Amino acid sequence: MSTEALYNQRLTRILKAVALEEPDRTPVVLEYSGFAAYVTRTSMAEFLRSPTTNIDTMIQAFHIVGDGDAINYGSFWPYGLCYAFMSKVRVPGVDLPDNEMWQVVETELMDRDSYDRILDLGWADFLKKIMQERILNDVPPEYLPPKRKSVDVRAEWHTHGIPVLSGGDVTTPIELLCGARSLPKFFIDLIEIPDKVAAAMDMILPHLANKAVRRAKKLGFPAVWVGGWRSAPCLLSPVMWNRFVWPYIRKLVYEVANAGLIALLHLDSDWTRELERFRELPRGKCLMALDGDTDIFRAKEVLGDHMCLMGDVPASMLFYKSSEDVYKYCSRLIRELGPAGFILQSGCDIPANAKLENVQAMVAAAVG
Repeated sequence: MSTEALYNQRLTRILKAVALEEPDRTPVVLEYSGFAAYVTRTSMAEFLRSPTTNIDTMIQAFHIVGDGDAINYGSFWPYGLCYAFMSKVRVPGVDLPDNEMWQVVETELMDRDSYDRILDLGWADFLKKIMQERILNDVPPEYLPPKRKSVDVRAEWHTHGIPVLSGGDVTTPIELLCGARSLPKFFIDLIEIPDKVAAAMDMILPHLANKAVRRAKKLGFPAVWVGGWRSAPCLLSPVMWNRFVWPYIRKLVYEVANAGLIALLHLDSDWTRELERFRELPRGKCLMALDGDTDIFRAKEVLGDHMCLMGDVPASMLFYKSSEDVYKYCSRLIRELGPAGFILQSGCDIPANAKLENVQAMVAAAVG
């Protein structure tokens, strides 16, 4: 089979699953970053230093595993986490030893008066200012644009017959404010000044999805990643979740779907309590990726005729368990959640120290 035919076969398999149709077999998607360095024996510092090395290492790891159907995201830039978490990041080879994992450093970068500054300046100007002065101010220039060379990620993977799903990252206002404010102080803000927080969120929302959507459409990616972790229902009361989380997720997902893209809902932590709400999202246009905390079998009961599920082989299983255990669990997922509307994947990222034979077992359960 030609590389182009292989690419189209894999992508068609995934698109059918998302559309709740029955593919020829259950698709399996790989999601990793640090695992690529580990399995190729590349130092973490080298893996992160160059975009070209980063992508080449990830592609090499894909082939070592034994070829799934797609990669969730095709490159990893550690300082991109600064924009997702509104926090500083420590990076191996910069402020950590060469083979350490990168670390998101949560501290109070916003004070309570910052909500007024967001409302006065507007989100774009506030974000630029806090990034320059408090978050990216000590990052070596070679790690940042324009000195960090841009690479056509989708094209690089395409030459190997591998689709890349996500063409951009979007998160909700609560994740950004919570990261910059710090979790304890932000949750106190939700109690003591809820109207001010909500006003800031409303100011932020229009700026979140547009750029990612335009980029994904321009470059030919099928999906945009819409992430949530501290916005999970297990961390917030129903009243708070319905005010500060759900309206923003819903609007962002519709913005992505209305552009003709798949909304790849990357939902860390436990979302079981509010699964029914996801029926409000467009049918057959979303992909719910779970990380092992949400009850994926309950999700199938609630959403099986409405939304494709992706997951959810836990990180702990890929490190601690045997390949036989992994294969058995993946076979159960395929049997009970498929064949239509299910994609096999790790729960969130494959951990950097996952056993290669366990990741291969996950792929083998789907591919045979």
